[in-house]
Amino acid sequence: LVPRATTFQLAVSALAEARDFDFKNASESYLKLSARPLARTTMALRHITKISDLSRAEITSILSLAIDMKANQSDYHDVLKRKTLLMLFEKPSLRTRVSLETGMTQMGGHAIAYMTGDSPIGKKETYEDTGAVLSRMVDAVTARVNNRGQIDGLAANSTIPIVNALDDFAHPMQMLADLQTIAEKKGSLDLSGVSLAYAGDACNNVTYDLMRAGIIMGMDVRVTAPPTAEFLPEADALAECAELESMAGAGTARVFESAEEAVAGADVVYTDSWMSYGIAGEAAAKRLAALQPYQVTSDLMSHASPDAYFMNCLPAMRGEEQTAEVIDGPQSIVFDQAENRLHAQKALLKKLILREL
Repeated sequence: LVPRATTFQLAVSALAEARDFDFKNASESYLKLSARPLARTTMALRHITKISDLSRAEITSILSLAIDMKANQSDYHDVLKRKTLLMLFEKPSLRTRVSLETGMTQMGGHAIAYMTGDSPIGKKETYEDTGAVLSRMVDAVTARVNNRGQIDGLAANSTIPIVNALDDFAHPMQMLADLQTIAEKKGSLDLSGVSLAYAGDACNNVTYDLMRAGIIMGMDVRVTAPPTAEFLPEADALAECAELESMAGAGTARVFESAEEAVAGADVVYTDSWMSYGIAGEAAAKRLAALQPYQVTSDLMSHASPDAYFMNCLPAMRGEEQTAEVIDGPQSIVFDQAENRLHAQKALLKKLILREL
């Protein structure tokens, strides 16, 4: 085979015999052009700060990929070859770190766990500067931090995907795992009309994103909590949910004072930890007393659909947000839910890093 540059030179040489032709400049110009990579159409950069950054169609496509990745792991062994994920942790982590690190390894990439307790971020430089610096070194960042402003700061100047791995306002990766688990149990990616009841402390990231996710997917989300500001969803989250409900095909999110009323006929009953890190002593005892009527017990589960599932994003404390009988019983799918953190996050990272969203 004749190299393409040589073929061009032969053709130009023939022309040069017939007319005055600058062979040297023409040849150099061709070689420069041929060295350029072919243009490739890619999707725009995406950051995922909360589940509502994704549309229903996008969530469905991620879930579909996650289910295929779960069933056919070897088909995706090198899809993120030579790609690096930086995982920032300002809070303790088990499921998030292990699932992300394992997922990147399974896809041929690499994950770096950076504990901010050893070297804090946002102290010696701004989050915006940190995001810009990391963009020069890795392919994506997940951040488990204390508040939403930190996520926004990291994303502000970043040219790589920034993914919220948990803050005070959202937990989108957990939502993808939850939706995948429900879809698998229901046998369909169409979750329209599925009813999910959340019982317990509703003033937290998981509750807010469950409400957003349910509305986007056409579900009926019912939240029940003690009727005080300490435990009810904050106004900004409720306002966003009201906006989301105006979309075509949207579901609903409602708040109930009565746990029994919220759970009545539900397809899924969900709860989360009552105790944030650092709550102890008298404050802990006060919270336990206020939340006790919202504990998920066998009696509360009896108000749900007979084939209802029980979910908890973990970690769980038996005897607090749910009884041992419930979490260890036949309706519990908490470990399927935990496993799906791995598969859902793999699907999300593949699509974000390769700009497929």
